[in-house]
Amino acid sequence: MWFDTWSDIVRILAVGAAAYLTLILVLRLTGKRTLSKLNAFDLIVSVALGSTLATILLSSDVSWAEGFTAFALLAVLQLVITWTSTRAPSTRSVITAKPTLLLRDGQPLEKALHEERVTMGELRQAVRASGSGDLADVGAVVLESDGSLSVIPAEKMGAGTALDGVEAARPPDRASRSSQ
Repeated sequence: MWFDTWSDIVRILAVGAAAYLTLILVLRLTGKRTLSKLNAFDLIVSVALGSTLATILLSSDVSWAEGFTAFALLAVLQLVITWTSTRAPSTRSVITAKPTLLLRDGQPLEKALHEERVTMGELRQAVRASGSGDLADVGAVVLESDGSLSVIPAEKMGAGTALDGVEAARPPDRASRSSQ
């Protein structure tokens, strides 16, 4: 149908504007972390907030007060989860996935690629996107907890301290490196 009634349009304008302003207020009150994309859980909250806004806009069955309650619930749950994961490290593994090393010193780690279901083509794409044309020029590729691939050029690896806490990462054996 192309058009129902003017009252539906006015409702969308009024409730939509109020819901949008409410969402901005809730996000400002709860901080930047609410919409971060540090892990899969954060993505779920962002999608849920967007879905809630769309429902408030388009469904006359959902009042502004119900929408506000949904926004507040999602924001509070996000705060509780992130607060808990930062203060109780043992809960972090339940909430977020650990980053995984997929390539070290130009060598793909086949077992990690297989376990994380990442193809060599996807690994090469990430390396190309980083500006490298050769895997040998890459010190590390990490599948982050948010699903993105981080590429560290070999000349910027340094001591590799950024890989602390990365699954399958271990400091390179100095003896084997000096013999190469």
